Amino acid sequence: MDQRERPSPHEIRRAQQDNPKIREHDLAARLGISEAELVAAHCGLGAIRVEPRVNDLLTGLEAVGEVVAHTRNESAVHEKVGVYDKVVTGNKHALVLGHDIDLRIFPKVWAHGFAVEKRNGKDVSRSLQFFDAAGKAMHKVQLGPASNLDAYQKLVADLESSNQEPIVVFKASGANDDAEVPDQAATVEDLRECWSQLTDVHQFFDMLKRLKLSRREAVRMVGEVYAWALEKDAIGAMFQQAAEDEMPIMCFVGNRGCIQIHSGPIKWVKTIGPWINVLDETFHLHLGTHHVREIWAVRKPTKDGHVTSLEAYDADGKMIVQFFGKRREGEGEREDWRFLAETLPRIPGPTAA
Repeated sequence: MDQRERPSPHEIRRAQQDNPKIREHDLAARLGISEAELVAAHCGLGAIRVEPRVNDLLTGLEAVGEVVAHTRNESAVHEKVGVYDKVVTGNKHALVLGHDIDLRIFPKVWAHGFAVEKRNGKDVSRSLQFFDAAGKAMHKVQLGPASNLDAYQKLVADLESSNQEPIVVFKASGANDDAEVPDQAATVEDLRECWSQLTDVHQFFDMLKRLKLSRREAVRMVGEVYAWALEKDAIGAMFQQAAEDEMPIMCFVGNRGCIQIHSGPIKWVKTIGPWINVLDETFHLHLGTHHVREIWAVRKPTKDGHVTSLEAYDADGKMIVQFFGKRREGEGEREDWRFLAETLPRIPGPTAA
């Protein structure tokens, strides 16, 4: 669909008025537009276009105080209440390493930003929303009752763009590192040799690039010494056991522009239809199990002994969510987490296909 065929800003706003209960993500899909276009249609009418200057954003957010950080992909939504502190700026990578909000950000992917204000009677919600060049959501910051409104308004003024047009030019999305990589180049022997020499989990991505493999190709190839397929209810079983045992876990949800991490125990797990929901006071996760095609337990060597992750993939081979037992650098893996991961129900055979 080219730009001339897309609905006008007026038509987009009318569609939202006519469908107030439909999520913005779903309404955008119904209209055949990106989410950024949906938000941009309200520029001058509750939305202000802001520059996606990630480093200025992160340092400015420190003064805003407690907010809700949202990061999602097509199949999972990760929400954390906290403060943007311990910020590490950078043009290639930026970090937030606070106690509650823990982010890995890739600034070059962020292309569009908006400050959005919505009124519902006397209630007003305020948020900063950022998108990639294709209009897909990268990250959202939602203000709460404890947020510093003056600091927020100053930040919006500092980031406000000179372009306040209610239209976003649609561009094709870039490549996704978790997607399938054609023309497999490495042999099983190459992969196992490189895998066995890992000393840090952060070396894994570089290994995949060097061997020209996607993450899912690698876990399918390497064999059960390092990776084994799990039954479709493995994540639900893990959540229930971790909650019962008050076991601290790490939960990673990401997209091309941002990865968000929860570290700590979980308490309240509720399944509604195909969605598994963690609904704790400062952490919410919404995971669409109907999007999960494969679940793998993956073992990676480190200098502190191997660590085990649970990884869920969609039908396109993209990672939806990843879990570890909580640990600090220099510590070995938690024995209770390792036991849980290794005793979840497995699928017999070398692959989940």
